[in-house]
Amino acid sequence: MFPLFLNLHGRLVVLVGSGPTAEAKRRQFAEAGASVRLVPPEAFVASDLDAAWLVVAAATPDVNCRVADAAAERRLFVNAVDDPANASAFLGGVVRRDGVTIAISTDGATPALTSLLREGFDTLLPDDLDDWMATARAEREHWKRDAVPIDRRKPRLLDALNRRYP
Repeated sequence: MFPLFLNLHGRLVVLVGSGPTAEAKRRQFAEAGASVRLVPPEAFVASDLDAAWLVVAAATPDVNCRVADAAAERRLFVNAVDDPANASAFLGGVVRRDGVTIAISTDGATPALTSLLREGFDTLLPDDLDDWMATARAEREHWKRDAVPIDRRKPRLLDALNRRYP
């Protein structure tokens, strides 16, 4: 799998499904700024995917298969919730805090392990992560101004973060 973060702001995500799972996915995509078209599984037709950037199928395997076929014809990625056979994209566990996003995937094979790993990473992040981000942003401005080579930036950032603590 190839990890990728998508800017979905203002872009259409078609979600075929109903019930709590579909509603949770709808909220996630709306929070990411996507325009979400919710399509009831029993009403799905291939043209529902027109103008979409991404497709989510949260229905039965039969409906998910129809959605995946229609998405493939349009060269669209489809996330089929808990249905890896009909998916070409997998949504991982996500930690979002203070401008940092960490995504974890088990390639759709073990969602429970993904969830446990997400919780573990969230616990490991420092409580003052927002200060880390502010330090990193300030350091980046210095590097750009002073033309610091890329291979020397990480050690400088580590030094700057370490200076934050007595």
